[in-house]
Amino acid sequence: MEKETNAAVFASGGGSNFQALIDKKDEGKLHVNFAVLIGNNSKAKAFERARNHSIPTLHIAPGHFEDENEYTEKLLSELESRNIDLIVLAGYMKMIPRAMIQKYHNRIINIHPALLPSFGGVGMYGKRVHQAVLDYGAKVSGITVHFVDEEYDRGPIILQETAEVLDDDTAETLAERVLKIEHANYWRAVEAFAQGTIRVEGRKVIGKI
Repeated sequence: MEKETNAAVFASGGGSNFQALIDKKDEGKLHVNFAVLIGNNSKAKAFERARNHSIPTLHIAPGHFEDENEYTEKLLSELESRNIDLIVLAGYMKMIPRAMIQKYHNRIINIHPALLPSFGGVGMYGKRVHQAVLDYGAKVSGITVHFVDEEYDRGPIILQETAEVLDDDTAETLAERVLKIEHANYWRAVEAFAQGTIRVEGRKVIGKI
């Protein structure tokens, strides 16, 4: 039997996408081992979700360390000690250190609540994204799951799913509808990585999801 993919989840808040991944694993549809949850916010509900499922947790924040190098070394040390194959970002609000991106090249996955490359980049998160979609007058929004590189929201796209933007939408109603699509689809990209059915060629992700 092949070794199950060891995944580390990074979260800063409620962790609803993390919960959706846990649920898919419990259903037998997602074949990864959640080796650790790492968060920068000690009050994040994601920690509670992890404890409820006996998933180890670590609170690691830049403010705990003298400098960026020490912080990065701590993260890398913890990931290496757990033989992490994949890093899954689930509402993580800190920039991933460059050294970590390089070491885990095309092994860090993120989900964004819009159709990249539109409505992404620095400062585009949460309801800001949905308000920007509405302000622009876009007729379609959705989700993008992508690999993480050195620029915000610019890594190779793994999958996208669309959501209609309704005439009477608010940022809140659009966010709610998009979140359901996130929960229904994020696990598919994680499972594709775990099963080895996708590969990256330049900016393109090739294979079956």
